[in-house]
Amino acid sequence: MEQGSPEWFAARLGKVTASRMSDVMAKGRGSAPSATRATYMGQLAAERLSGNAAASFTNAAMDWGTECEPQARIGYEFQTDFAVEQIGIVDHPSISMFSASPDGLVGTDGLVEIKCPNSATHIQTLLGANIDRRYHLQMQVQMACTGRSWCDFVSFDPRMPAEMQMHIQRIDRDPDMIGEIEEQTALFLDQLDDMCRQLNEKFRPDLAA
Repeated sequence: MEQGSPEWFAARLGKVTASRMSDVMAKGRGSAPSATRATYMGQLAAERLSGNAAASFTNAAMDWGTECEPQARIGYEFQTDFAVEQIGIVDHPSISMFSASPDGLVGTDGLVEIKCPNSATHIQTLLGANIDRRYHLQMQVQMACTGRSWCDFVSFDPRMPAEMQMHIQRIDRDPDMIGEIEEQTALFLDQLDDMCRQLNEKFRPDLAA
């Protein structure tokens, strides 16, 4: 299925997804629970209980990224001599309601994740700045779901001079990080199931039974 299609949104309904892994892993201050984590759990509970996908937020930067991604994919294929196979959604092999939507499959072992940030961020990446942790988490989830062993992180900005438009950095599969991700996701999903159960028991006892 095509990413962004009604079928794609339906397939993601109520699931933890790779792009939101940083919300699942978010920590509160001290012993306080994370508000970001709680908000995401509430969003997924609402999707499961209502059967409707949460309204997605977009802004000019996100629209820019969507617009530039096809050009970035073509540039990546040209520079690497890889063909990128676009896919929809891939469920985790052992944890239900957990999925990823990579930007593409590469060869037999790889993935590609494309970001089209603002020029200031792209420049910092060109100069060696660390990739944001949320993107590391996203890529490790994608590898966990697909079984792939590496993911090429691509930063692309067509506003820059030609030789500075694309940065490609290979990120290898990290078993330790994936283990932590899977542990925290399983806990999150258990708590989400319990939240939905409590709401059904209180407000829809016929369904809960």
